[in-house]
Amino acid sequence: MLLEGTNRQRKMEFVYIEDLVPEDHILRKIDKYIDFSFINDLCRPYYCENNGRPAIEPEIMFKMLFIGYLFGIRSETRLVEDVKVNIAYRWFLGYGIEDKIPDASVIWQNRLRRFNGTDIPRQIFENILKQAIDHNLVDGKILYTDSTHLKANANKNKFVEDTVKVEA
Repeated sequence: MLLEGTNRQRKMEFVYIEDLVPEDHILRKIDKYIDFSFINDLCRPYYCENNGRPAIEPEIMFKMLFIGYLFGIRSETRLVEDVKVNIAYRWFLGYGIEDKIPDASVIWQNRLRRFNGTDIPRQIFENILKQAIDHNLVDGKILYTDSTHLKANANKNKFVEDTVKVEA
């Protein structure tokens, strides 16, 4: 006898998000060794204490950007959509299943305006990197970068083809 599950999505379930994130997930490992709590204190001078709309915590915003860089999510709009549906991302950020995820415009407005002209992103990067080195997650001896330089193709009739040496 074939039974079709027509109302599978119409039931209330109690879940523990901690149980939904695999023990070997990379975000679980990062959460174990990297303390992001310094970010709120570092960014506090750039927020008004007594007026304006309530802001998302800078720690959450930078952790979202960290997820984007870690998993190759290049668009902040796409990042927000992925955080909405990925339980591991929500767990890492401290959000529950029903919590509202910040809009992408909040991320880029803060990135472009609030911290523009400051070295806050560099300080955060250096602190996280130091923690990672201290916990032997990275050794800091080998650095891989993508330093592709592309010349603007403003004049299509004037360009130079150049062959460069490629190493593995």
